[in-house]
Amino acid sequence: MMDFTAALPAMLADLETLVTCETPSADLAALATGAEVTAEVGTRLLGVPPERITVGGRTHLRWDFGDAPARVLLLGHYDTVWPIGTLDRIPWSVTGGVVRGPGCFDMKAGLVMIFHALAALPDRAGITVLVNADEEIGSPTSGALVEESALGRTAALVLEPGADGGALKIARKGVSRHTVEVHGRAAHAGLEPERGINALVEAAHQVRVIAALADPGAGTTVTPTMMSAGSAGNTVPALARVEIDVRAATVAEQLRVETALAGLRPDTPGASLRASTGVSIPPLERAASAGLFDLARRVAADQGIELRGVAVGGGSDGNRTAAAGTPTLDGLGAVGGGAHADDEHVVVAELPGRTALLVALLSELLHELRGGTSGTTKSAPGFVSAGPGEDGGRPAR
Repeated sequence: MMDFTAALPAMLADLETLVTCETPSADLAALATGAEVTAEVGTRLLGVPPERITVGGRTHLRWDFGDAPARVLLLGHYDTVWPIGTLDRIPWSVTGGVVRGPGCFDMKAGLVMIFHALAALPDRAGITVLVNADEEIGSPTSGALVEESALGRTAALVLEPGADGGALKIARKGVSRHTVEVHGRAAHAGLEPERGINALVEAAHQVRVIAALADPGAGTTVTPTMMSAGSAGNTVPALARVEIDVRAATVAEQLRVETALAGLRPDTPGASLRASTGVSIPPLERAASAGLFDLARRVAADQGIELRGVAVGGGSDGNRTAAAGTPTLDGLGAVGGGAHADDEHVVVAELPGRTALLVALLSELLHELRGGTSGTTKSAPGFVSAGPGEDGGRPAR
């Protein structure tokens, strides 16, 4: 594998540029600036500017290389969970071999790895890079673009940060967000409360029913996260809302919970319920990553590196590429920890090796696609197609 040790100062400088440009998902002005800063770093290293795709006020960046069919997709995002001003509290720093700063681990270091890896690759033909602006909020404006970009690809490589110790993410739970609305009838809480139908009381009953839909044995969590109700302190609430976060390892489990929520029945006479689904991202099941993970392990083993793979609860755009039928490997980004937490950090010493692994993996994939004879990817089980998932169900949308 290539040695990126000499490139480390330049990689850290580029990472500082990205981290010190704050890009919270909800701030369109900050994202516009972040798009230009990210595009500038990528253009300088790759020699060509990206296509800018603006949807709903958010600009997503895409690079397509060469005349060969675009077969390998590299995915990343430049938005973060951190609000403007976080840099004042958690400033950029490199101390004791550790980088700190908002978004350094999730996932601006992954973007730096993409740009430097491709800059070192002799031939990029057949590679597409997509960097979006809203992954942290479920990719509402870029989800269709991610899925479209994944169709027909031989591989999708996601530069989200690695799991503990740098383990790759070979399975991710699907993420669904649901709302249950309770409709009652308002009345004066002091004069004639008996004329009302208390939506808040009904919602409180439903919260326990909803929470009981979880199935720990199947790895399914169903968590009521927020509840709102009422219009005034002296009025029987006519409307209440319960927000629910669902994480499931299979499409079948997502559908089970969705169906159960739609089938909820009121306990309070006269009340009515309506369930709706907002964001729903299908799981990245193990079948989608098996072949690429096998390839990555063998590429790493050639350099005496042992890679681990783990299943994680959080979702990413890799869930979408897998649902599109594209073999997907996630967690190829930085080694560190503290995603979405004040102790977010990147281990500096791991950056060169992780970037070299990405180059080696891309080289193997492109070699095979161009008619190489190593046979490495051909022997990787499940490499040709991710298919519909182990349960054969449709992706949840």
